[in-house]
Amino acid sequence: MVQEADTGGRSGLTDEQMRANLVRLAFGGDDRRLEEFCAVVRDAIPECTAAVLRGSAITGERWADGAGFDAEGPGTSDLDLTLVGDEVLKYYELNGFYVPGVHSRPLSDEAPDVAPRLVPLRKRLMELVGRPVNIQGTRDWVMFMREQIFGQPYLTLVGKTESA
Repeated sequence: MVQEADTGGRSGLTDEQMRANLVRLAFGGDDRRLEEFCAVVRDAIPECTAAVLRGSAITGERWADGAGFDAEGPGTSDLDLTLVGDEVLKYYELNGFYVPGVHSRPLSDEAPDVAPRLVPLRKRLMELVGRPVNIQGTRDWVMFMREQIFGQPYLTLVGKTESA
C-alpha cells in the first residue's frame, strides 16, 4: 500500500493530491498499477530504504520550465524515482555519484552503468509504466533540503524517508 501521510502541503500540494496526479498521469487512472509498481520497488530495495517519486508525475508540471507531464506526447515524460537510505547507496559505482556516498547520479539512459544492481529493477519498472524510469540514490537530509530549500516536493511510495 502506498503511504498516504499528509505532509501539510509541500509546495502547495498534499500527499493525496500528488498521489492523485501520479495515478492519473503515469498509471492511466489505475490504482492497481501504482500498487504493483510499489510492490516491485519494495521487493528490490534494501530493508530500511525509502522510495519516493519526484517531478512532473506528482506535480503535473516540470519544475524547470512549467511544461505539463507528457508535454511532448504520450510516454515522453520520465518517472523520477529516488531511493533514500544508507544501504542503497552501496548499489552505485563510485563514478555514479555527484557527491560520493551522499547523492548519486540517476541510473538512466544517459548513465546506464552507474548502478548495475538496479538495472533489473529499472527495466521491470519501465515495462510496467511504458516510459523511462530514472533511479537516484540519496540520503534523507538531501531529500529534506531539496524539499524545504529548493521547493521540490516528493511523494513517499515505500518506507519513511526520516528513518531511511
